[in-house]
Amino acid sequence: MKTVRSVSILFILWLALQICFAPPISAAPFAYVTNFSANTISVLDTATNTVTATVPVGTSPGGVAVNPDGTRVYVGNYSSNTVSVLNTATNTVTATVPVGNGPWGLAVSPDGARVYVGNEVGGTVSVIATPTNTVTATVPVGTAPSGIAVSPDGTRVYVATAPGTVSVIATATNTVIATVTVGGGHERSRRQPGRHTALRGPA
Repeated sequence: MKTVRSVSILFILWLALQICFAPPISAAPFAYVTNFSANTISVLDTATNTVTATVPVGTSPGGVAVNPDGTRVYVGNYSSNTVSVLNTATNTVTATVPVGNGPWGLAVSPDGARVYVGNEVGGTVSVIATPTNTVTATVPVGTAPSGIAVSPDGTRVYVATAPGTVSVIATATNTVIATVTVGGGHERSRRQPGRHTALRGPA
């Protein structure tokens, strides 16, 4: 019971960070849904509630994030250790970026210049520079990092980890400047293969 409660607290914190730091969206005509077992991402038109495209990505896609201007979608491929970059105008993969072991959670910086990827198996966060689609830094954090959120000013990244901690990364130096204890429990006890969704506002 104690482990379940601790995991629930960690999940609630991660969800709160996602809500608090999410960019404002007045309307979201498209949703992007990762299909873990099918190795695809579905594009859903929210105005008609229909799937308009199904795009092949890497193996075991999980986490997904949309950049602020809605032109790119980033998909963490858990089993192939890559991030697929989707062009939303054409619904095609334009780049595949090698990252750490077991990418899961993703977050895009407010200016769209960087993507932060939590590598669950590797215990690191990969920093992708979006202009070049290359990894510019790899930051060691706690065990099994998953949920990630970027502060509104882009100066901090918050990473929820399995031991019940949040690692705080300073984006100027790509170093962990604080580790906050929030609860206990292993990340795998709440991560299940399935679907993740991200929304894109009007162009």
